Amino acid sequence: MISLQPSKVYPIERVIAALTYLSAGFVGGIWLILAAIMGKNITQFLRYHIFQSIFLSLAYFVITTLLGYLYVIFVHIPLINLIPLFLNSPIQMFMNLSIIQVFTTLVILYLAITSFLGMYSYFPWVSDIIDQNTGRK
Repeated sequence: MISLQPSKVYPIERVIAALTYLSAGFVGGIWLILAAIMGKNITQFLRYHIFQSIFLSLAYFVITTLLGYLYVIFVHIPLINLIPLFLNSPIQMFMNLSIIQVFTTLVILYLAITSFLGMYSYFPWVSDIIDQNTGRK
């Protein structure tokens, strides 16, 4: 579900929101620090996308770390060790990217493009948490 923001979104906010997804939250984090130092308020649109990007980046890091530990355990079990091999094998059709890399890239592009268009992008479960914490709902 993608919803348009009722108020005007400035072009610089769209660019920063898109860049924060492409940089795993780094640009948004810098923007938050600069706004705090200068005593400026960040719009709800930008706050939503910055927090969502940081939350998704941290969640991705934690999930991949935990899956890496599980892989070390499961690599010794016959037939189950083929699942990670299949998911991480490069595929010629997708420019030698694995299925996991293609999925991750498509999600990042979806989030960056919708934020650049001035929309609130929806990512299941995560967007609901961000909505509650940024006061959007």
